[in-house]
Amino acid sequence: MGNYNPLLCDPETGICEIPTNKEGVRSGSDTASTSKPVKVIYYTDPICSSCWGIEPQLRKLKLEYGHSLEIEYRMGGLLPDWSYNSGGISKATDVAHHWDEVSIYYDMPIDGDVWLEDPLHSSYPASIAFKAALLQDEEKAILFLRKIREMVFLEKKNIARWEHLALAAANVGLNTGQFRADYQGKAKDLFAEDLKLGKELGVRGFPTMFFTDTTGRKEIVYGAKPYAAFENALVKLYPGITKSAYDKSIDAVFSRYSTLTAKEFSELTGTSRKESEKILNDLISEKITTKNGSIWKMTNSSR
Repeated sequence: MGNYNPLLCDPETGICEIPTNKEGVRSGSDTASTSKPVKVIYYTDPICSSCWGIEPQLRKLKLEYGHSLEIEYRMGGLLPDWSYNSGGISKATDVAHHWDEVSIYYDMPIDGDVWLEDPLHSSYPASIAFKAALLQDEEKAILFLRKIREMVFLEKKNIARWEHLALAAANVGLNTGQFRADYQGKAKDLFAEDLKLGKELGVRGFPTMFFTDTTGRKEIVYGAKPYAAFENALVKLYPGITKSAYDKSIDAVFSRYSTLTAKEFSELTGTSRKESEKILNDLISEKITTKNGSIWKMTNSSR
């Protein structure tokens, strides 16, 4: 593949691109909506920095339109292994510097030093682990995905290692025995199905979101985009969609999302980015700080 490396995402386009399926995103027959008016198939990867970059937009989308929106998470397999890399960007150290740059671009905390201290050999173990979590509980699986992202992006933990995946599973309340069994069994097949569907749909990078209505009409948002791009896709498919007015107080947003970055808090509450950091520092005592920003967690002792 020459100097290609899927982990060197392009902040300008907001895409972490995989080395195959260059034909572009095309229609698929199995993306039609089910119970809610609009369904989203969201192709992502646990170590996709551009996907971490859209967490503020995605969380807001769920708060404002979750009543009309069903989101189905699919794993895309960003980093199978390092075997296809060669040349000047074949080493994990190059990814470390890149993640630090991406962190600044998206204004989301990422510490690239995991690639210096304990680099991942693949994103497949974490992807399979998400599918294992999904077999138990969809809501907990999404919490699990968030947790392992915080682990790799902020805590510099190699989430290809079983001990970190097991810890995250326990943290979000999954049955760890079942989680291990599914991780070693059924989840591998489910991940293979995600990869197969991704090829059929022409997914070539992450994040990719297929918005579909009940008739099969489709809008695609490809890459990290501002909130308006996701909202516009919804409105095009469902012009009569209503926006929920949600409680934007600090207690309310933390009751929905237990950890928030300053960028997320700003997006969800409408507070200025600069003011958001001050409010969080004044009111929330527990936080993880990296060289590229912080994340705050609401606990009983925080207030």
